[in-house]
Amino acid sequence: MNVQDHTRVRPWRMIDRRVSRKIRVGNVEVGGDAPITVQSMTNTLTSDASATIGQIRQLEEAGVDIVRVSCPDVESTAALSTIVKAAKVPIVADIHFHYKRGIEAAVAGAACLRINPGNIGSKDRVRDVVQAARDHGCSIRIGVNAGSLENHLLEKYGEPCPEAMVDSALFHADILRDLDFHEFKISVKASDPFLTVAAYQQLAEAIDCPLHLGVTEAGPTRSGTIKSSIGLGSMLWAGIGDTIRVSLAADPVEEVKVGFDILKSLGLRHRGVNIIACPSCARQGFNVIETVGKLEERLAHIATPLSLSIIGCVVNGPGEALMTDVGFTGGGSGKGTGMVYLAGKIDHKLDNVNMVDHIVGLVEAKAAEFEAAKAAAERETVAAE
Repeated sequence: MNVQDHTRVRPWRMIDRRVSRKIRVGNVEVGGDAPITVQSMTNTLTSDASATIGQIRQLEEAGVDIVRVSCPDVESTAALSTIVKAAKVPIVADIHFHYKRGIEAAVAGAACLRINPGNIGSKDRVRDVVQAARDHGCSIRIGVNAGSLENHLLEKYGEPCPEAMVDSALFHADILRDLDFHEFKISVKASDPFLTVAAYQQLAEAIDCPLHLGVTEAGPTRSGTIKSSIGLGSMLWAGIGDTIRVSLAADPVEEVKVGFDILKSLGLRHRGVNIIACPSCARQGFNVIETVGKLEERLAHIATPLSLSIIGCVVNGPGEALMTDVGFTGGGSGKGTGMVYLAGKIDHKLDNVNMVDHIVGLVEAKAAEFEAAKAAAERETVAAE
């Protein structure tokens, strides 16, 4: 099978992940040696089960691992059972202030409750929510946000700061631990990447639970992606983080795409086609930007981890093609034609006019080859057991 080995460990690419204990969010493991998961959140009315399920379907097709839905009222938790049954991924119920919504969400089948125990009310109410989570196999995410810190912490520190956010997180964690509940993860998010990273760095040293990463309210697609990439990338590079959510004022599907792209860039998850393309210049033998745009759209359905290089000329094209599963290099001696590389080796020439259809076919065939080999290997493993 001529698929490049993208998972091979290279010393200069190794990231030493922080050791955290492992919890479960439904059937998905979070923390420990489990892969870093990608989350997103629906923006439909949860009470509209049909619309919410439709959006979850789109997120599932994009590869999401966990989906969060907001449950601000009884109508939302009433619809949650239908949503949970229809979803193929675990559902996290976002709960604020009213403890009964947390209990209702647990009964409805939520895999995780996102709460701040200190906002739920009295100790008895917190105990009731935790008991419901325990009874129904829910984990809990303690979600601390710089924009909604407790008043006493703002008075103590004067403003949102890393110390205040970590204080809040550890206070809430102690509430759960005092109730002998340990199936929880924590997030300490801010819209400022500097504040976010500093808070997570301190928290990572203070507790061993899994950490859910995010730069909250990052903004629209382009600027929010950049801000999230800087913040999340810094933490992931340092080994911090067990699950992530990219918060964009955009279609939630874009959050999933960006999340996987961040993980892919760091070699932490491998999903879909990684397109390596030049920015183009006067040397290009074909319209690189237009071609890459078409290929990105037409290859979006492929989940198999593959690499594709699309380079406009022979300066860097052959070198990049040596390291990708499929490569196309424009220019050279023949006008209107380029060279196709498979598994790093020259394979055949290709007319530029037909390149998109041809390359899509090559990548799809390579993906099918890879999946067939993977299935065969899995069958051999099962047979051996």
